[in-house]
Amino acid sequence: MAAKEFDLIVIGAGPGGYVAAIRGTQLGLKVAIVEREHMGGICLNWGCIPTKAMLRSSEVFHLMHRAKEFGLSATGVDYDLDAVVKRSRAVAKQLNSGVGHLMKKNKVEVFMGEATLPAKGKVSVKMDKGSEELTAKNIILATGARARELPGLEADGDLVWTYKHALMPSRMPKKLLVIGSGAIGIEFASFYNTLGADTTMVEVMDRILPVEDAEISAFAKKSFTKQGMKIMEKAMVKQLDRGKGKVTAHIEAAGKVEKIDFDTVISAVGIVGNVEGLGLEKLGVKIDRTHVVTDEYCRTGVEGLYAIGDIAGAPWLAHKASHEGVMVAELIAGGHPHPVKPESIAGCTYCQPQVASVGFTEARAKELGHDVKVGRFPFIGNGKAIALGEAEGMVKTVFDAKTGELLGAHMVGAEVTELIQGYVVGRQLETTEEDLMHTVFPHPTLSEMMHESVLDAYGRVIHI
Repeated sequence: MAAKEFDLIVIGAGPGGYVAAIRGTQLGLKVAIVEREHMGGICLNWGCIPTKAMLRSSEVFHLMHRAKEFGLSATGVDYDLDAVVKRSRAVAKQLNSGVGHLMKKNKVEVFMGEATLPAKGKVSVKMDKGSEELTAKNIILATGARARELPGLEADGDLVWTYKHALMPSRMPKKLLVIGSGAIGIEFASFYNTLGADTTMVEVMDRILPVEDAEISAFAKKSFTKQGMKIMEKAMVKQLDRGKGKVTAHIEAAGKVEKIDFDTVISAVGIVGNVEGLGLEKLGVKIDRTHVVTDEYCRTGVEGLYAIGDIAGAPWLAHKASHEGVMVAELIAGGHPHPVKPESIAGCTYCQPQVASVGFTEARAKELGHDVKVGRFPFIGNGKAIALGEAEGMVKTVFDAKTGELLGAHMVGAEVTELIQGYVVGRQLETTEEDLMHTVFPHPTLSEMMHESVLDAYGRVIHI
């Protein structure tokens, strides 16, 4: 059987892979995409999208309990966990079929199956019925990542859950332990805590949300604690004793081990790249701690082989994968794209309150040798925030004192995941504090706090 020839083969149809495939066809390349499970990948089916649908349900539930504050009446407020999950799955399904439609529309040939790379420029796809041999000068690895499993803390789907179990819960946890306080851990802790689970979060680092600016982490911690969450920092789950309907967690903190019983544990301790079973080592691809080593253009060092998204390392974000996909497709088609800079990519966490940031934290900016000017503005000083009943939060901006360059922006509060993009655009356009000060922000909006935070960095703040 003759091999099918393409200009580009993409392995993995997540937000990196399918976007790379579309951009490739737009540029006139003949493209094939291989996917072993779901079009849209983890992000769309088991990650970013369904979690946001669930978090929206818990947010509405939370607001219903606050009805009285807004002059409204809501009695007998309750939830149906199965219905919440059903809505979340329906949202994921709608988008999953949308990706399939996009592949058809853009004439990308789809192969559903397991891919291996038997030799340079060759891809073998094992499908339900037989296998297909494909060849292309250019191949993009976009195989993503999966949850990291720590020895002794492995998920069993009953008492100990991964993100997948947490998205399709068999029951509502009463006493929940969340291990890890990155975006995934925080979002699930926030969802279940809002619905009434007695929630404890354990973080091995010295603070929750360890990649965020220290002030934002501290603010978020205060907020979560107020919502009844127990937070243990500089703590480690040493072992889990699984019994009938309960887990006893041995948690070490400050040199002491405490034993606490839970009925559910969610493990969110990071991810590992899907690098196995592809035949990468034989091709000479360098792999470092489950991630493919690439240069700034996502090249692996093996001619014609690229790696994008989670498999290529941090930051593990869907939008980073998509941008890398576009960049590599343009490179293959003979273009001269700019490499994707990690520090220009925003991070968003959809807990209550939301957290969002771009660029360097204040501490990192100082480490890099910058003399900094820092501005802050609280939600309590903003008319729209007060009108919304969302007066808790802050916006923080970090500038280079000499050049006025916007080095970083960090926010916590209502809708900050939407606001952050203003600063992302500012950084992309290499804006300075002067440009931002001269920008007119509409009133009344939450975005005015961004303006005030900039003004505050230069001693010109108006509303505090």
